Amino acid sequence: MIEDPEGTVLAMFLAFCRIGGCFMVLPGFSSFRVPLQIRLFMAVAVSMALLPTLWDTIYPTVQSGGRVYILLVGAEMLIGVTLGLIARFIVLSLQYAGTGISMAIGFNSSPSGGVIENDPEGPLTSVITFTGLFILFLTDFHHTVIASLVRSYTFMPMTTGFEPRLALLTLTDTLTGSFMLVLRLASPFLAYGLIFNLSIGMVNKLAPQIPVYFISIPFILAGGLILFYFGSHTFFSQFADGFEALFMGII
Repeated sequence: MIEDPEGTVLAMFLAFCRIGGCFMVLPGFSSFRVPLQIRLFMAVAVSMALLPTLWDTIYPTVQSGGRVYILLVGAEMLIGVTLGLIARFIVLSLQYAGTGISMAIGFNSSPSGGVIENDPEGPLTSVITFTGLFILFLTDFHHTVIASLVRSYTFMPMTTGFEPRLALLTLTDTLTGSFMLVLRLASPFLAYGLIFNLSIGMVNKLAPQIPVYFISIPFILAGGLILFYFGSHTFFSQFADGFEALFMGII
């Protein structure tokens, strides 16, 4: 029998604020294709599952009073959103890499609705983003995020509240690390596009009467797709390893 039902509900809601805030922006779970009710029930289920583990940490703060409790609710939601944005920024960097690769190999078709989000993006960008997120789910990245939520009560304790400076530094380091990660992944395609276009430009200078640039578009596109075909395994495996190393290094 529960000795303090009111305190249990309040502690449950505090856990839901941090976990629900994280799930609200977590890649994959925050997609518009996932119904809002599913996201809500998932966050509630995870909060109920983790509450016994976090009971000694959360329950003493419930006894602090009404005004302090309201401040804790706001701080917990901001902390959860910050933790979710770390993973979201890394996945968004993959979308940025897909756009850069599409431009480098000349795959500049008209953008359409994305697979994960409703934002317009090119076909190759949609394939890269969806495949990368799919591989992250296959490697149980959501388990890593949930474990990080439990650890976050150690380096982001409830007693200190939300620290904007720490959150800003964390997100800045995430953007820096994710940019370097996708730059390393997209560098073969960027180098390929640069060398190919430079060569075509030199040929066009030698024969200005021939529209070499327009003739070269099918060749640069075919070469880029072949390069992506043979390098896709290394591309996505390096992204999965880099995601885990970057996420665990920041949190």
